[in-house]
Formats: sequence, C-alpha cells, structure tokens
Amino acid sequence: MCLLILGAGAALADLISMDDFVDADPAQARIGQLLFYDKILSGNRNISCGTCHHHDQAGGDGLSLGIGEGGIGVGPDRTAEDIRKRIPRNAPSLWNIGHNSIDLLFWDGRLEVSDQFDNGFDSPAEEWLPAGLDNIVAAQSLFPLTAQFEMAGNPGENDIAGATHDRIDAAWPIIETRIRAEPEYVRLFLQAFDSVNDISDITIVEIGNAMGAFITTEWRSFDSPYDAWLTGTALPDNAERGRDLFFGTAGCASCHSGPLFTDQDFHALGLPAFGPGRTRSFDKMPRDVGRMGETDLLSDAYRFRTPSLRNVALTAPYGHNGAYPNLGDMIRHHLDPVGARAAWTTDMAALPVAPWMEGVDFAIQQDRREMARQKEVLDIIPVTMNATQVSDIEAFLHALTGNTAEERPLGRPATVPSGLPVD
Repeated sequence: MCLLILGAGAALADLISMDDFVDADPAQARIGQLLFYDKILSGNRNISCGTCHHHDQAGGDGLSLGIGEGGIGVGPDRTAEDIRKRIPRNAPSLWNIGHNSIDLLFWDGRLEVSDQFDNGFDSPAEEWLPAGLDNIVAAQSLFPLTAQFEMAGNPGENDIAGATHDRIDAAWPIIETRIRAEPEYVRLFLQAFDSVNDISDITIVEIGNAMGAFITTEWRSFDSPYDAWLTGTALPDNAERGRDLFFGTAGCASCHSGPLFTDQDFHALGLPAFGPGRTRSFDKMPRDVGRMGETDLLSDAYRFRTPSLRNVALTAPYGHNGAYPNLGDMIRHHLDPVGARAAWTTDMAALPVAPWMEGVDFAIQQDRREMARQKEVLDIIPVTMNATQVSDIEAFLHALTGNTAEERPLGRPATVPSGLPVD
C-alpha cells in the first residue's frame, strides 16, 4: 500500500484514531476512576495511584523522583514527611499507553506482553500473575500496589506490606478483601462485570481490569496541532521549522518515531546520575542500570525505554530520573550529552526537601569508577544546533500537545467509596 508522505519522516499512517486503542467498558472505567484515586489500595491507606499520576499534573507528579509512602500532598508541593526512600525513577506518563502498539511498560521494560508464563505477560510476578487481565495496562496497574516505597508501605506497618515481603502476589487477596468490604464497590462490580455474580468473584483481576479500563480511556490524546498538520493544516512557522529539524538534521526521529513518537526500544542518553538507584538484591550500590536490571545483559546497561512525546510539554521534569526541569534543557542534552552532563547542577532536580536523604541523593556522583562506566555508554550522536534551532524544536514539541489534553473524560472524583480523602 502506498502511504501519502506529508513531510520528512511523517506519514498519514501516523494518524491516530479511537480504533487504535484497546477496548474498554465505560462502566468498568468508572470503577477504575474511583480505584485510581482511592487510598484503600495502599498498605497504610494513605496514598493512591492518583497521588503520583494526578490530573492536575497531566498524569504525573511534577517531581524528578517521586515521594511515595509517607509523603503528604500532591505535585511539586508534596512533602517528604516520613519516607525511607525516594522512588528511584520519574513517574512515567500515562498518555496513550492503551494504544494497540504498546507491548512493554516501565522505564526498564520489566512488564512485557509474552506467553512465557501462560498468563499473557513477562512481569515481576512471573507465574504468580493471574490469568485474565485484559491488557498490559491492567497488568501494570497492579504492581505499584505491591511496591514497598510506592504504595505498599514498610514491613511491620500493615498486612499488605508484610504479605508482599513474603511473595509479590500474597498481598492481592488482602486488597480483594478490602474492596469486597465496601458495599458501593460491590454494587458497581456486580453491575459492570459479567464475570462477577457474587462478592467472591471480585478478584485482583477485576480490580486490575477496572483500573486498566480507566487508564486506557482517560489518557487518550491525539488532537494536537501536529495531528491537524497530518491532514493538511499548517503549523506555526517556528513549529514547522522545528518539525523539519526533528525529522531531519537533529535526528530526533531516529528514536522518537511512529504515531506515539517512540520506538519502544532502549537507549543510553548519559543523563546525570542521582537518587537512591534501583538497587537489586546482589547490587546495593545506589545506581540505576536500566534495562540491564531486567535482562542481566551488559549490553543493556544504562539504557532506558524511549518515552512517547505526545503531551510532553505537560509532563516535566524529563528523563528516567527527571534530571531536567524543562524541554529546552532536555533538548540541549540530546544535542550535546557530554557537555550537558558536565554542566548539570543538583538544583535542576526537583526533589522535595528531606535532610535525612541528603547523604544518598547525590552519593553516586562521588563514585568515579561508576561515573566512568556510565559515561562510556552513550547512544546519542552529538549535533550542533544554535539557540534559535533549539527553540524551534521546542516549539514543535509543544505542537504535540492535544487541544483537549486538559479536558479528561472522567477526571478526578470528588469522593471514593472507602470514604478516604481524595488527593
């Protein structure tokens, strides 16, 4: 089939429609909206999915590294009142992750569509992930619930944290019991799910599918000026120049390609290192080895998944650890990663004050050998651009913002069935 080529690197095939997304039942999405903001799913009943993926922050939290269990508030104003560890990575965007092309999630791709364990996914739960989850987004929604520093809490604080410490799936029956104890949730599940005929039929699978239905429908966005350009509407002059650079000499489209502006692959950008790192049982150094943490292949060291750029102007800060506070800085890093990394300063990281964390936040930068290893791995070819060209590329990235991005179908609920406060 011949594609109508509309510009360098862009084609009519990049147009997105509702048909490009996984199916979702509206009644199930309504339940998912409530669950997404209900702190009943967290171990200590003090944090929800929406706390770190809030509507007011375009599905993120506005922080470089999130404050999970023990924090208070939302967005950049969230305070680290009683935390043991920062979340090791930046809260990823939720925009369009229900698109049919998405087959892996998380910065390291540790959740992937696969038949390896006969449940549809290769995931941290391996064979313990139950069968019956509708899609990868439904599966993804279950893992923050079992993450100690995200939503589960610390061992000894609650039954979910203790169960999770034993085995990743041991907490899910406890969550099921909590939901079954709320009459409004029971009523909604009975109405929305053909598989639910009795209270005992409400399982973690239905909970995950409800949240998946909400996330996949709530964060769809494909009505940007760029989408209009694909069908013949001109971009502003600076955005048009930026588009030409993006798909041309700047080389951005070598990784940020396709309708979602991601190749779903893993690349080393040489971002400044900081934070607690994503440590492993045999590697307690506060570093993040990226994809290698999932595959154990040295060839994957320090490589992270390419994020989608749709609505990217709304989802600062940028990078797998939120190293850069604005698009201009992130663009300049791509053009000159070595120089940008050398010029980076710690005040560029959006980290809520936590004096007891100061010894950890930037400790990895004192390890000269580790810094040398990270600098050796770089998948970016430097490109020389002047300030005007950087500004034009940034203008194009703003043209990827949906016209209705801030008008979500369901939004944030005022109340939830548990009666717990909504962030």
